[in-house]
Amino acid sequence: MEIRRLARGIHNIKVLTLCGGVPMGPQIGSLEHGAHIIVGTPGRILDHMEKGRLSLAEVNTLVLDEADRMLEMGFQPALDAIFEEVPQDRQTLLFSATYPAQIKSISQQIMTSPVMVKVESNHDDSSISQYFYRCEGNKDRMHALRLLLLKHQPESAVVFCNTKRDVKDVAAVLENDGFSVVALHGDLEQRDRDQMLLKFANKSTTIMVATDVAARGLDIDALDAVINYHMAYDTEVHIHRIGRTGRAGSEGAAYTFFGPEDGYRIALLEDHLERDIKSQALPDESVLNNTPRSPEMVTLHIDAGKKNKVRPGDILGALTGETGIEGAQVGKIKVTDFRSYVAVKRHVAKKALKKLTSGKIKGRKCRVWQLR
Repeated sequence: MEIRRLARGIHNIKVLTLCGGVPMGPQIGSLEHGAHIIVGTPGRILDHMEKGRLSLAEVNTLVLDEADRMLEMGFQPALDAIFEEVPQDRQTLLFSATYPAQIKSISQQIMTSPVMVKVESNHDDSSISQYFYRCEGNKDRMHALRLLLLKHQPESAVVFCNTKRDVKDVAAVLENDGFSVVALHGDLEQRDRDQMLLKFANKSTTIMVATDVAARGLDIDALDAVINYHMAYDTEVHIHRIGRTGRAGSEGAAYTFFGPEDGYRIALLEDHLERDIKSQALPDESVLNNTPRSPEMVTLHIDAGKKNKVRPGDILGALTGETGIEGAQVGKIKVTDFRSYVAVKRHVAKKALKKLTSGKIKGRKCRVWQLR
């Protein structure tokens, strides 16, 4: 989306997206007509290369975004195959939120005399209040998580786990307890991941449980809390996690659970914070009588998008026309090539759904349903 926006000023430039989780057919047709810029996931790019639909022989600029995430998700073989096909005489740009040994190694392999540019964070740590709780195991962690969520009732909170299995387990328990939750991990198809992120950004889900890898690119303006179910593997990742709250001058809270096995990590974090870390008291057990917070919004899925000439204004007009809902009851609207999403206040969701399904958008009937 950003590349398309930047390319608007260049006449007749073609940008093509090649991602997994979507049908091959439209991509094959687009490849037949060529493209100036291709944005894609390593796996899907490799699929097209192996089928002879995509040649990288004329590439003059190669960009790896979220490089550390790609390696952690197991894309190294696909990346190696891509590196072999692109010309040696090219510019290579590598972007990474962290700089582990793997990234340093791969940069030395695929780049010639690279120059490292480090962007210092302008985030004000003073706007984030950090709290630490000692937990003896996952049972204690789960109990502490319930207490904090029921006490503080965040509108938007991210719970970080270190493994995909823990993400799935924690999300399942929270869902069973009545919390509104999505689980974000590396096993998801791109389309499912995008929809989960959309629901969370739209405030139609209150809690996201995620691994560090899966949460890359998460950009939420007003995130009330970050909860480290497990401590991050290093201090840099911890700072990256908690930096997602307390943005734009707002106050944020970060809650971290630690156990006997985390002594070394705690010591490193103490050095960074320049203070001793002490375990604090959890909220009173009486908060267990509280009801989990319901999301403020509901997200509706519309089976039409840019290719159908649909714009955000068309959706807003269809919702707020005669016998419709008020404009103030409509949240974020996102229009993609073939589908659109709109957030509406929960208490008018049925009315909004009826208005869209019984009416027309851009002169045509559209299938509309609530995103679960």
